[in-house]
Order: sequence, then structure tokens, then C-alpha cells
Amino acid sequence: MNGRYVSIVPLDPAAHAQSLYDGTHGADQEALWLYMSEGPFADLAAFRDYLDKRARSDDPLSFTIIDNITNEAVGHASSMRITPEHRVIEVGNIFYTPAVARKRGATEAMYLMACHAFQDLGYRRYEWKCNALNAPSRRAALRLGFSFEGIFLQHMIQKGRSRDTAWYSMLDGEWPSYRAAYEQWLSLDNFDGRGGQRRPLREFLRRVRNA
Repeated sequence: MNGRYVSIVPLDPAAHAQSLYDGTHGADQEALWLYMSEGPFADLAAFRDYLDKRARSDDPLSFTIIDNITNEAVGHASSMRITPEHRVIEVGNIFYTPAVARKRGATEAMYLMACHAFQDLGYRRYEWKCNALNAPSRRAALRLGFSFEGIFLQHMIQKGRSRDTAWYSMLDGEWPSYRAAYEQWLSLDNFDGRGGQRRPLREFLRRVRNA
């Protein structure tokens, strides 16, 4: 899956572990792992073991986000809870290094994965789930156009703690309009010379929703 800023490729621990570890571990990165199912990791070897396990799995099916300029691994995401008989799929296990977090590439990565789910694979329902306490993830879901559907109480036990899960979805009937909104936001015309956005994604999404 190739975009203007990033590409999405199958997870390759041998090629990607060092860059992903360097970008997601350190004194200022503890919060990144707070709501993840595993991590943070004591060292690169432990992180590599985690990625090796992910790479062997078909569900979750893991991908690496590659910066198109530096060719460095800058993030990770998975397709998961894959249910082809009902054409339902979820995006999750998302983490970004500072090289892509809050930048155009992070949004483009989610756009590329949604395109793949709806257009290449023909899924009807695209899901986003997160710990109900994870405010940044919940804001991200809404910013990206997912609709909030409710909270499943005591949905799972994660890292020894009870987790309530917030559910969000995007549907195939919505995607053509949402795709247009993403592409308008990602357009070079929407960014100034310093890379700042002229209009936020929510404005483009609001337009297509109102239409």
C-alpha cells in the first residue's frame, strides 16, 4: 500500500525492529504503551521477540509503516479480528514513532489501510476499538471519521486489569465520501510551506456528512 508520504508493508522484524524500538522506547515513551496489550519492553531483544510473534500471526496481521523519504520504519498497525464471512475487519495495535506521529504520514497510513479494507478486500464494516480510558485513541477514532457505537463493559482483562472497550465503526456505504475527504485533506494544496494544515480533516468530513 503506497502513499505520497508513507507505505504500508508486511512486518519484517529483522528489517524493522531496531527503528521501531528506538522510536518507541525511552523515558518519554512510557505513555505510548499504557493501553497496548503488551509493552513496553525491557530491551531490543524482548521487543524483537514480540515482533517475531506478530509476524507469524495471520490474525492479527501486522504491517509496518515506512517513511517514503527516509525508508525508515516509523510505525506499526494490524488488521485484526478478521471475519471474511461477515466482511468485518478491525484496525488496531497502532503505534507511531515521533517521526510520523501527528504528521501527515500517520493519517495517510490510516487512509491506506481503510482503502485496502474496503476497496481491495471488499469488507462492509471497518472497526476501531480501544480501552475506554484511552482518550487519545478515542479522539483519533472520531477525527478519522469512525462513528462511536458504545462501550462494552468488562470486555476483557488486559495487563491484569479489567478493560471496558469503546467501539467505533466505518461502513462501506460511507467510504466513498470519506475517501474524498481524506484525499482533499492529504492534498498538497491543504498544507502551507511549513507543512501546517490549512483546514483540519474534520472540516472535510463534516462537508461530506452534511452532503
